[in-house]
Amino acid sequence: MLPSVKRTPRIALHAAAVLLTVTSASEAAADDGAGPFGVTAVAAATRQNARVGALFDGKQHVCTASVVRSPHRDLIVTAAHCLDDSDDLVFVPGYRAGAAPYGRWKVRKRYLPEGWSTGQSEDSDVAFATVAGDVQDAVGANLFVTGTATGATAVTVTGYPSSRDVPIGCTNKPTAHSRTQQRIECPGFTGGTSGSPWVNGDGRVVGVLGGHEQGGATADVSYSVVLGAEAAALYRDTVC
Repeated sequence: MLPSVKRTPRIALHAAAVLLTVTSASEAAADDGAGPFGVTAVAAATRQNARVGALFDGKQHVCTASVVRSPHRDLIVTAAHCLDDSDDLVFVPGYRAGAAPYGRWKVRKRYLPEGWSTGQSEDSDVAFATVAGDVQDAVGANLFVTGTATGATAVTVTGYPSSRDVPIGCTNKPTAHSRTQQRIECPGFTGGTSGSPWVNGDGRVVGVLGGHEQGGATADVSYSVVLGAEAAALYRDTVC
């Protein structure tokens, strides 16, 4: 889901066709709440959604990231493959129609799990980065949690397709793809949505779009690593 001149980790199939099927009724449902399961719509401009933003490499939108709680109030989470090839990353929370209502935050330090750094394991495709400033004070933050059973509750996935200037969102219940990977059926999550947080009803990030096939080979099914011991250790090392 990282469309880039350097690499294309996810095939963005039939993006236009899928997104054109998002009806005005679906968008109205998104404005009122989560909407029905498995329906993708434009995400409303809410305080909760402001914690999610587009990642830019220079002027090119490459991925999605979101703010998670940390003692220094400067931490974002995304997919590990989003941090590989980009040298000048900027996080824009709440990005919409070219506007940056909560500012632009330069990415400073990156934290990649060993499984990704040494072998780009798809089971390690989650990472953290710090930004220059207290972004948590500006937009709030979700709690990053590990060890949650796959599909225990429904989650809302919010992300930024590179083909659009607004975020999209979809709510559904994840299912197990394997012992280390979880999947969710939500249409329209094309290139640019890698790193999108999977947030449950308690405001907890229980998945990050990436993992299997760097997020999936089609726009209709997306993946996340199961957040377990490696992700927990990485978060602890990051916030120390």
